[in-house]
Amino acid sequence: MMIKPLAVKQGFIGPILAKLNEGGFKFIALKLTQMTMDTAKQFYAVHDGKPFFNDLAASMSSGPIIVAIIEKEDAVLAYRNFIGATNPAVAAEGTIRKLYGTDFTNNAVHGSDSDENAAIEGNFFFSTIEKY
Repeated sequence: MMIKPLAVKQGFIGPILAKLNEGGFKFIALKLTQMTMDTAKQFYAVHDGKPFFNDLAASMSSGPIIVAIIEKEDAVLAYRNFIGATNPAVAAEGTIRKLYGTDFTNNAVHGSDSDENAAIEGNFFFSTIEKY
């Protein structure tokens, strides 16, 4: 999972992490980092060619982010339900994106869409993960 730059800038790191903790997610790895425009384009390469791609990469490289690997039974689906719809305007009440997102691009958090992508995305930011 990732807390996006605008949510970091607005001071939502603590509330978002607390909400995840309360939701039963266990943190396996966590760090503060910042993507360059090039690394953001690499990370979101699946969207290359789409109309929002350059704006997304620019937004994601505009400031620090929090990246984390979280664990829970059926974590990908549980997390995606927990964060809400991509567009905060239509996200369910009480979800992270409804509470902390501002628009489609600045929707507070990123979530992997499959177990396979979760592994790829985790490896993008973390070289090794020790399980405790």
